[in-house]
Amino acid sequence: MSEFLVNNGLTDGHTQSTAISAPHPIVGDRLIEGDGTSQDAWQNWQGLQRLPRLDIAARFPVHQRVCIFAPHPDDEVLGCGGLLQHLAANGNNIVIIHVTNGTQSHPDSQLYPPQTLNIIRPQESLAALRALGIAGQVSTVALGLSDGDVFAQQAVLQQRLTTMIQPDDILVTPFRYDGHPDHEATGHVVTDFAKRQDLACYQALIWAWHWAKPADRRIPWHCATRLDLSAKQLHQKTQAIACFKSQITMDKSTGNPPILSAHTIARVSQPWEVYLYE
Repeated sequence: MSEFLVNNGLTDGHTQSTAISAPHPIVGDRLIEGDGTSQDAWQNWQGLQRLPRLDIAARFPVHQRVCIFAPHPDDEVLGCGGLLQHLAANGNNIVIIHVTNGTQSHPDSQLYPPQTLNIIRPQESLAALRALGIAGQVSTVALGLSDGDVFAQQAVLQQRLTTMIQPDDILVTPFRYDGHPDHEATGHVVTDFAKRQDLACYQALIWAWHWAKPADRRIPWHCATRLDLSAKQLHQKTQAIACFKSQITMDKSTGNPPILSAHTIARVSQPWEVYLYE
């Protein structure tokens, strides 16, 4: 599985895929390739304007802990940078759970080999939390699963949830059909666990903004809710994204472009975030 993902540019959460004629064995037709759907297309879709707004005070009671699952360090900011600020202002206890350390984002790189990424990607995440102004209100847990191979480690992830999740926790995870194997494996395990334990669970759209189109039937929009960001919150989110230097700069050792393209950053830098609550 790892070799297949490397060959198709899907080892880490943010490596673009090459053109694939057959459906991917895990994500099917939800492929991360090309430039994806434009920021303007999403901004101009009236369906987003009509979504109900997420009431943080009502849906995230201050006494409940919120656990945000990030398949790779940076997913918590790309998908939930606004939510994190809202939760901190609301007074919630917040835990960010890095499922992997994102060590496979730069195959064959001399600048970013796995042992280097294992150190700097968590550091970039901490810098991003500081940029959001919430570093002192958030704790981080690293599960240490293998980057690019979470699908094969779902049983391990399930066991870790059993030992760390508390009965009153609220869970936040990438959409279970987000389009990257690690995101989808994380989403499936977390949402299934939440259902069995009767826990509230929200799914964040991250890579879905790339492969989906407005009104795309592969996304359950009837379960979607919109979280609006103030100008300050959006600014701090964009500043936080800029902290992930390994992901936003060209790899000079391979000549490969940034993992997070300008199109990708624009799509997740909107004045809103969307969460699914089924």
